[in-house]
Amino acid sequence: MTDEDWMRHAIRLAERAAAQGEVPVGALIVRDDRLIAEGWNEPIASNDPSAHAEIQALRRAGRELDNYRLPGASLFVTLEPCVMCMGAIVHARVERLVFGAYDPKRGAVCHALQLAEADFLNHRVDWRGGVMQEACAALLLDFFRQRR
Repeated sequence: MTDEDWMRHAIRLAERAAAQGEVPVGALIVRDDRLIAEGWNEPIASNDPSAHAEIQALRRAGRELDNYRLPGASLFVTLEPCVMCMGAIVHARVERLVFGAYDPKRGAVCHALQLAEADFLNHRVDWRGGVMQEACAALLLDFFRQRR
C-alpha cells in the first residue's frame, strides 16, 4: 500500500474521532506493510490529556508487539504531531513518520519545534509531511467551524 492508502485509513479514524466529539485526528502504525495498531483522539472521552491519536496508536502497538520499542515501524497521522507525541514517537524508535496537515502553531516536526532534526535526541525519525494535506486540513477546519 502507498502512503496515500494508509493516510486514507487515518482519515477514516479521524472521522471516527469527530463523530465522538473529539478533534478529528487519526493515526495508525504499520510494519512490514501490515497494520499493527490504530488510534484516534480520545482525550475528552477518556479524561486523559495524553490520549492523542498518536499516543493511542503507540500504546496499542506496544501491547500488540509486546515491546515498547517499534523499530521498523511507520506512523501515519492526519496532523503534524505535537511535542508530546513527537517525544513518544522518538522514544518508541519509530522509523518513519508520515503526516497530512501541517500545524504551524503547535507542530513539533518542522514548525513550532523541529524535533525531527533535534541534535539532543538520540533517535532520528524520517518524515514526510503534507500527504493528502487538503483532505486532512478540511476535516479540522470543518470540525472547528461547526464548533464556533
